[in-house]
Amino acid sequence: MATSSVSKGCFVFKPNLKKRKTSVPIEEYFNKGKNESEDSKLRFETYQLIWQQMKSETEQLQEELNKNLFDSLIKFLQKSHSGFQKNSRDWGCQIKLREIPTAALILDMKHFLQKLCSQLMDCHVDVESKEQEKDIQKKIHCSMDFLSSWYMNVTQKMDPGRPGKKRTSSSQWQSPPVVLILKDMESFTTKVLQDFIIVSSQHLHEFPLILIFGIATSPIIIHRLLPHAVSSLLCIEIFQSLSCKEHLTTVFDKLLLTTQFPFKLSEKVLQILISIFLYYDFSIQNFIKGLQLSLLEHFYSQPLSVLCCNLPEAKGRINFLSDNQCENIRRLPSFRRYVEKQATEKQVALLTNERFLKEETQSLLENLQVYHTNYFLILRCLHQFTSSLPKYPLGRQIRELYCTCLEKNIWDSEEYASALQLLRMLAKDELMTILQKCFNVLKSSSEKQLGSSAKRIEELLAQFQSLDAEAKEEEDASGSQSKGLQKTDLYHLQKSLLEMKELRRTGKKQTKFELLREKVVNFIDGLVREHLLPPETQPLHEVVYFTAAHTLHEHLNAAPRIALHTALNNPYYYLKNEALKSEEGCIPNVAPDICIAYKLHLECSRLINLVDWSEAFATVVTAGEKTDASSVTSEERNEIIHARFIRAVSELELLGFVKPTKRKTDHVARLTWGGC
Repeated sequence: MATSSVSKGCFVFKPNLKKRKTSVPIEEYFNKGKNESEDSKLRFETYQLIWQQMKSETEQLQEELNKNLFDSLIKFLQKSHSGFQKNSRDWGCQIKLREIPTAALILDMKHFLQKLCSQLMDCHVDVESKEQEKDIQKKIHCSMDFLSSWYMNVTQKMDPGRPGKKRTSSSQWQSPPVVLILKDMESFTTKVLQDFIIVSSQHLHEFPLILIFGIATSPIIIHRLLPHAVSSLLCIEIFQSLSCKEHLTTVFDKLLLTTQFPFKLSEKVLQILISIFLYYDFSIQNFIKGLQLSLLEHFYSQPLSVLCCNLPEAKGRINFLSDNQCENIRRLPSFRRYVEKQATEKQVALLTNERFLKEETQSLLENLQVYHTNYFLILRCLHQFTSSLPKYPLGRQIRELYCTCLEKNIWDSEEYASALQLLRMLAKDELMTILQKCFNVLKSSSEKQLGSSAKRIEELLAQFQSLDAEAKEEEDASGSQSKGLQKTDLYHLQKSLLEMKELRRTGKKQTKFELLREKVVNFIDGLVREHLLPPETQPLHEVVYFTAAHTLHEHLNAAPRIALHTALNNPYYYLKNEALKSEEGCIPNVAPDICIAYKLHLECSRLINLVDWSEAFATVVTAGEKTDASSVTSEERNEIIHARFIRAVSELELLGFVKPTKRKTDHVARLTWGGC
């Protein structure tokens, strides 16, 4: 094959099929190539099962949100359509004759808006060819009269019934309006939109039109893009789905703050996912992808993740654990701490007796599930108490409180002490409302571990209610006392009020309500100290908690310069091809051409001689290769290598590592990242 002209030719070099590796099943990667665990396939299947359950839960949540918004939009369309009917006056009287009904959708997810548009635009227009479609579009832009006549013809074909026959509200629309959807209003041409609205309003009586604006920012964008003379022609109604933060809270509630899924995230991992969401993209889809990556990494890196499943299944798997897996349990830091707290005889049995170890493991996993059940219930109760406090010392969202509880003993923080002080100042009505919410939270659970706590809350509510009669008597007494104080002069009145305030501050004389309020605060504080212990205190928490925050950070918070340098300097890091392994400072000849050229350019100064660079590239590429006289000539071989070199240099130039220079002939300038 002749490649005499590099600038005028396009050359194809067939790869060596003998070097291709056969595909490996995905579950085999869980072995890390060292056969460290004999149950990698089971771990992979467990990962797939849990992820499918989580995915199904998120899809169901999204469908509910879509349904609510879609139903509201349909009601708006029906209500808007009734304004075009002569016999309907309730909605038609609210809009002017030339006002176009307009729905503004405030959405945060573009794919949802596209799906919604595809459902609404399920219309059937017979267009034989693209050219005919373009002709129709030209007529539409030129004349609205054509649209009006087209609409009249279409509606007559759709409803050929008698004109005098009336339809009920449940029947089909007599003359359905034309719904125009602008899925991205911010990027729409402003002048065209303004002209279209003005012209359409003049023909609204013969061409009923409803506009649907897809807005990704704020409704105020309508008034920024359209002047008052145009926006006044629109009868706008706003429809808004859940905000990103509210959607994230719902996802937390469905996937993380539940015992339905055994998999859990550590505080640092959770903070990474939340930070990316709040400070980068506000994408629920990316948050769920990060959760999926965490799940995959956990089952990949933790051999004992085979026990991260529902409790009955986990107990069954424990009975079939191998000796190596039993040793993995003994190596867990949390299990070591647990063994150290046991009596000497039990320590020996846990470290030497496999059967006793498996029985104890089953018991510990059962305790871990009870811990999580109580943990999430008390977490929700604490959130009910603290979410409405001034300045939100423990956070306004439950995810903030959850991260704090995962990190440390929350009762040791200053924010928790501040929250307790504010709770001691709540009024009776507020306190009773919160207690009722906590009672409902505890009663909503089918578990019976916190039944005594629910009963105690019920007793406290009854005591508050019994204070009503006594409170009336105290009010009457305080009223008569205030009347007596009013008879004194201002000096004695101020003195008496200061004395009463001092007595309340020092706590020498507390009312029954204050004593009862103190009992409530102490009761909640006791529940928090008993049940909101950090996960690290629980034996075998490593089985269900993913803690490798640095691994997740490398994948999600990718630094382009570092990632690119790693890929070019060490292609094995990403390709995982054994042939690419090499000692430090060596360049394997089987590496991609761009990697060879990149490593050679690192050894050069600011100005690189293309001739020297090309010769070094050819030396590396041809190293260790056996020459075959019957295949290609030496000249053709050199031309092929030269073409590969030119392509590698072009790719490096595209990536910003080198650029042409006029300072020297046959040289290129080496660049720093982003330099010029």
